[in-house]
Amino acid sequence: MTSVELRVDDVDVTRLDDIDELAFSGLAERHRRELHVHCYRMLGSFEDAEDTVQETFLRAWRRRETFEGRATVRAWLYRIATNACLDLLAKSRPEPATGGEVRWLQPYPDRLLDELPARDADEPESAAVARETIELAYVVAVQHLAPRPRAVLILRDVVGWPAKDVAELLGDSVNSVNSALQRARAGMREHLPAERQDWGGAEDDAATRELVRRYTEASVATDIDAIAAMLRDDVRCSMPPTPGLQIGRDAVVKEWVDSCFQEMSGLRAVPTSANRQPAIGVYHWHEQEGAYLPLTVDVLRVSGGAIDEIVTFHADRFPSLGLPDRLPA
Repeated sequence: MTSVELRVDDVDVTRLDDIDELAFSGLAERHRRELHVHCYRMLGSFEDAEDTVQETFLRAWRRRETFEGRATVRAWLYRIATNACLDLLAKSRPEPATGGEVRWLQPYPDRLLDELPARDADEPESAAVARETIELAYVVAVQHLAPRPRAVLILRDVVGWPAKDVAELLGDSVNSVNSALQRARAGMREHLPAERQDWGGAEDDAATRELVRRYTEASVATDIDAIAAMLRDDVRCSMPPTPGLQIGRDAVVKEWVDSCFQEMSGLRAVPTSANRQPAIGVYHWHEQEGAYLPLTVDVLRVSGGAIDEIVTFHADRFPSLGLPDRLPA
């Protein structure tokens, strides 16, 4: 098979063991973004997902003779990527902390999500699922599942694989896969927002944008009272990988006061988005640098006209989110 033939759809690819590395790379790269998102859902970490996709491509190249053409190259790569994630989870991933903290959690930039293959405009439910299953609330909930049920849930409910294909990948029976799926769905309900309409992605409207604008202004002004007025009573606030989860407006405000947030000055903010949620990159003035340098990224979840979750990430997330490394005076 020639490299020219490999430019057509996967359905025309039947063998991979007689192509060169350049042609193979071109075939695999077309699936990089969706594989990266798949690994991100499995692992909760943007960086671990990047490493796992690279491992997936390396394994695929080394085992290209195992591709038999019975399924698409895309499906074959998903199998390899899922197994690579399971291998990583088996040797290096701790359990989530008490209270639901996932300290290895990292945000996924919307600008990269925009690279995913377009979904059918006639399938609004599929578009909703795609959005909801990339939000931080979903990614965190998934991390509470054991690795194999996690893989079953993502492959069945997100990727859309039939039970028999998942069973083949995991070496289980269809009955075992169906049972694992039911347990995984039950586990997800314990960690997701109580009602589906509470998810932040459902409120991408003018009122939400105005709320985010006011939150941004209040954050730059370090006006704790103004921010507190925008929070739900049961708001959650975390800052992975730093330990500590605050639940409830009073606890969140106390943490801010104790950390002397209200005494800070010289802040600026840049709007962005991650995991299909509004976010802001906050910068702090450094006199020696003569510029505003990265401080934190706040990713917000909004429901009922108020903020019900703030996940704050450290400055090392600025590059992946495409935020400037400094702002001029």
